[in-house]
Amino acid sequence: MNFFDQLRALDFNDIGRWPLLFRALLIGLLFILVVFVGVYYKVFKEKLPQLERVQQEEQSLRSVFENKQGQAVNLDAYNTQLSQMEGSFGALLRQLPNRTEVPSLLVDISQTGLAAGLDEELFQPSGEVRKEDFYAELPIRIRLRGSFHELAAFVSGVAALPRIVTLHDIDIKGAQDSPNDMVLDLTAKTYRYLDEESELGGQP
Repeated sequence: MNFFDQLRALDFNDIGRWPLLFRALLIGLLFILVVFVGVYYKVFKEKLPQLERVQQEEQSLRSVFENKQGQAVNLDAYNTQLSQMEGSFGALLRQLPNRTEVPSLLVDISQTGLAAGLDEELFQPSGEVRKEDFYAELPIRIRLRGSFHELAAFVSGVAALPRIVTLHDIDIKGAQDSPNDMVLDLTAKTYRYLDEESELGGQP
């Protein structure tokens, strides 16, 4: 009787009468099954959440790495852009008058109106107002009288000044005593860069 015939002839209700070889194989299979079940519950079931957490951390670290790698690749471009922004910022700062240049700028604004042929009825600088950590605003109430073309020439002249001057609260109306004249009320604002000395000394 060969091996397969003996295997088919085995009686599972009387395992004790099996040949030694088949009993040894059965014990071996049961041992493997018990080990597999033990490994599954001890390793897979208990370690699976930890494995999933580690995989999530791996994905997160991979994303951080890819982000840092992208920044490193573009570092030269970022430095170039930063240099351009610093240059633009420096150019804007040069358009802001410092403390000693403010009086001459006020004169330039006033002279711009006179050069346009306007009558200056009011020119009233207010106190500086600190707006941010690096600049202060100087409002100037202005009332000018003249023709429409003269008023337009004044606005163009102010825009052409080398320092930054902005115009606000503009109100134009006809002069009551002269049909050919108009009266322009506005607030001109210039801005002064707060240098280190100004910041240490507080608001002037």
